[in-house]
Amino acid sequence: MREYVGFQTGILLRRAASQMTKATHTADADAVHDLRVAIRRLSRCVRVFAQFYPGGSRKELRRRLADLLDACGGVRDRDIAIGLLRKGGVAANSPLVRRLENERRAASRELQLELQLWKPRGFTRRWRNQLEL
Repeated sequence: MREYVGFQTGILLRRAASQMTKATHTADADAVHDLRVAIRRLSRCVRVFAQFYPGGSRKELRRRLADLLDACGGVRDRDIAIGLLRKGGVAANSPLVRRLENERRAASRELQLELQLWKPRGFTRRWRNQLEL
């Protein structure tokens, strides 16, 4: 079972690292969504298989992933709101849509700062070592 957990965790770590790189280069709605999915899957894996990881390593990873997920959420929430408003017929140049777009840009900058803390190069190797995979 430990081998299976290590294999699955490795896959999810690589996917998260790939999505972080993608979101660093382009923080469009799809990239942010894909990053959120990768983070949630990795976090769930670490939670479900907690017994297979050493003590504090999984907790640290999940805490850091939660911070990154929060940063993604700030962007994604605005993407969804803007999409709903446009679908509902609200003009793209309406004050509400413009305000949400400004908030999205600010949230995107925050996300970029958070992504810089992760420095995706070596991300997979570092966390594989910390999780003793």
